[in-house]
Amino acid sequence: MGDVWSIVHEERAALLGDLEYLDNEQWEAPSLCEEWTVHDVVAHLADTARTTRLGFLAGLARARFDFDRQNARGVERERGASPQETLKGLRQVALRTSTPPAPLDSRLVEEIVHGEDIRRPLGISRSYPKKAVVRALRLQLRTPTFFGGAKNLVAHVRLTATDADLSIGTGPEVSGPALSLLLVVSSRQVALDDLDGPGLPALAATF
Repeated sequence: MGDVWSIVHEERAALLGDLEYLDNEQWEAPSLCEEWTVHDVVAHLADTARTTRLGFLAGLARARFDFDRQNARGVERERGASPQETLKGLRQVALRTSTPPAPLDSRLVEEIVHGEDIRRPLGISRSYPKKAVVRALRLQLRTPTFFGGAKNLVAHVRLTATDADLSIGTGPEVSGPALSLLLVVSSRQVALDDLDGPGLPALAATF
């Protein structure tokens, strides 16, 4: 478990470093996360960093078991009056080790995928630890769709990383960088352009 938190803390620190240099226009740019700006995603990351197991369950009940409503309320709660205020909030929670009731590797999914939600639209590149990307991808591929995963995909296509020792699923192959596969199975279809193989049309049709 300790290695997960060390990676999470490293990724939070790296993102804080990138956010330092954004102007107001970049903060309000659309992210890869549908209907959220960069500012919204940062607020969401601050919210999830504060979330405890009991707090998550209580918040979900208040949201009438609607995950989207719960997330929207978290963004509203953590989004400051200015980007710098929101950034301050993220700094304050950067070293926390609290988590919702989910597998610990979900924290890797959170930091990497949302990191790309912010960075890709702004043209910022980040080299994530390969082991963290692979662990996040493996988790997404064994997590049901209802919980934000892509377990259903591996019954239709075989996903193969070209830069890591990973090949999961049955059916026609889709290959590409592990990070791009992670983004696609996390519903970020922009990363489809990074992939190739006979299974790509079937994968694209899931969006």
